[in-house]
Amino acid sequence: MRKQAVNVFSLAFLDVMSCGFGAIILLFVIINADTVKRKEKLSENLQGEVEKLDTEVTAGRKYLVDLKNSVKAAQEIVDQTSGLSKRVIEQLEQKKQELAEAQNDTLAKTAHINKLKAELKSLEEANKRLEGGASDAESQGDSLIHIAGEGQRQYITGLTIGGEYLVILVDSSASMLADRIVNVIRNRVMPDQNKIRTAKWQQVVRTVEWISSRIPRDSKFKMVTFNERVNSLNPDTNEQWLDGDNPVHLRAAINNMRATIPGKGTSLYHAFQYISQLEPKPDSIYLLTDGLPTQGKSKPFGNTVNARQRLNYFNDAVKQLPHSVAVNVVLFPIEGDPDAASAYWSLASRSNGVFFSPANDWP
Repeated sequence: MRKQAVNVFSLAFLDVMSCGFGAIILLFVIINADTVKRKEKLSENLQGEVEKLDTEVTAGRKYLVDLKNSVKAAQEIVDQTSGLSKRVIEQLEQKKQELAEAQNDTLAKTAHINKLKAELKSLEEANKRLEGGASDAESQGDSLIHIAGEGQRQYITGLTIGGEYLVILVDSSASMLADRIVNVIRNRVMPDQNKIRTAKWQQVVRTVEWISSRIPRDSKFKMVTFNERVNSLNPDTNEQWLDGDNPVHLRAAINNMRATIPGKGTSLYHAFQYISQLEPKPDSIYLLTDGLPTQGKSKPFGNTVNARQRLNYFNDAVKQLPHSVAVNVVLFPIEGDPDAASAYWSLASRSNGVFFSPANDWP
């Protein structure tokens, strides 16, 4: 009997191997399933993080756009401010230059005024000496109206009343109420009877009386006041030249002068234009004023005028004067008008007239 051969790969062995493989496969399936779950869970977490980051990125981009817009707006403001700052600096430098020029001009005019005052004082002293030796009769001359002085107050600086046709031109604006601006403002709201009695206006009235008393008998005269318009002190004479030897006309003009109430602004243009229209033309003007005009041919748009405008108004007014007429100026200066003395002195000098500013107790 033959022996049966031994086979190591028997059915039992195969079963064992199959079971082992099956176990391995089962283990792999189990492990793989858990891995897939964890992968899905991790994917979900990562997807949430990605979405969160996307949201943050979107918000960040929007914030970045807002920041860029803010930076752009800020840069525009900086550019505008830089331009404005440059203009302000330029204007400041221009104002500094104008201020320096004005200061230099003021110093020059102050020196000129001081020189004029010295000359004026010298002339006053000389006239006082001359008049001290004259008799009362000689002082009165052949005048129809005699205005007496008090003590030694009848001094004058070379003013001679004469001319074939002469005009006494009196500034009757509100500034003639006082020597200081603050007092002018106070006085112009007073009752009319108080305005007439102010010290400065009373001195102007006395000066008109003094000039009137010395009008030559053989002269023709006109006596007018002016502020924003011209007013004749002899309104009933049909604008005719009046005889210097007629006391009725002289007294009427003086009485109307005493009743005149100062007020309103000053237009020297209309006063000189009125004179330029007279026939025959005058050869002498006796101008009583306190400063440069505040108006020209028409009223200014604003409520105030500066020194340069007033000087321009003065120069425009002078152009209206007839040729070959002597302008004699009696200046009652008011504060805040430093150019007036120089301008009127120059006008009197060019026209062969006389300029002076009387003391407070004259005449």
